[in-house]
Amino acid sequence: METSVSKWGNSLAVRLPAEYARALGLSEGAAVDVSVTADGALRLVPAQAFDKAAFLKQLTQLQKAPITQPVMQTLRDAARY
Repeated sequence: METSVSKWGNSLAVRLPAEYARALGLSEGAAVDVSVTADGALRLVPAQAFDKAAFLKQLTQLQKAPITQPVMQTLRDAARY
C-alpha cells in the first residue's frame, strides 16, 4: 500500500490505515519502536513493555568484574592532609 508523508507540527507523519493498526494491536497513544534497517527500510513495531526484573537479571549476568571498594574512597583514605 502506498501512502504519503504529511507535516504534523515541526515533524513529519505517516498515517497508518485502521486495518494495519488493528493487526498490530495499536491504538491512539500506543508506543512504537521505529528504526531504519540496513537496506534503508523503515521498521515500525509495537514497543515492548519495560520489564525491570528481566533487565536486572540480564545486567547481573553481564557483570563480570567483582564489586570492590570504590577507588575514590581508597584515595581519600590514603590522602595525607
